[in-house]
Amino acid sequence: MSDTPVDNSKRTWLIASTCAGAVGAGFVATPFVSTFQPSERAKAAGAAVEVDISEVKPGEKLTVEWRGKPVWIMRRTTEQVEALKKLDGQLADPASNRQAYPTPEYAKNAHRSIKPEFMVAVGICTHLGCSPGDKFQSGAQPSLPDDWQGGFLCACHGSTFDLAGRVFKNKPAPDNLEVPPHMYLSDSKLLIGEDKKA
Repeated sequence: MSDTPVDNSKRTWLIASTCAGAVGAGFVATPFVSTFQPSERAKAAGAAVEVDISEVKPGEKLTVEWRGKPVWIMRRTTEQVEALKKLDGQLADPASNRQAYPTPEYAKNAHRSIKPEFMVAVGICTHLGCSPGDKFQSGAQPSLPDDWQGGFLCACHGSTFDLAGRVFKNKPAPDNLEVPPHMYLSDSKLLIGEDKKA
């Protein structure tokens, strides 16, 4: 044990400096540590999106964003739904069996949806990620077959999709448009990003 007397004023000053330094380090570290937390925007990007579809008229399409992707909600006319049944022989995957973009079981039907009148699909071409354009009018048109029943054309490389988002044969796009998980909260409210299995 040392016989050197302790200088109380230096000891107090040392303790106070150490405490102040620790508090300062805490203030400096807090913003840095908080950067590891996802932002509100990032949280929202992965969250389910509730959509009011009450104003969508037959033959119209609404686009919303989910996880940074455009999601199309189209209200098909009765004629458009009926035309889907005639196309199976022209489609690359009419029953949506391919697994690159797995189709939910409730959308594995001719109209690829829960309700026949509503199509819900991610509006990104499965070839190179372009966004196909609307070609709802039936009949002969530039870049489309003479017996065109309406659908979508990806002008980048010529892939065509019907009004259920199914790709036609011999096109660059390897798969149908993705059907996101979704469910109806009511007749006028659609939830994209969740379904009853979630």
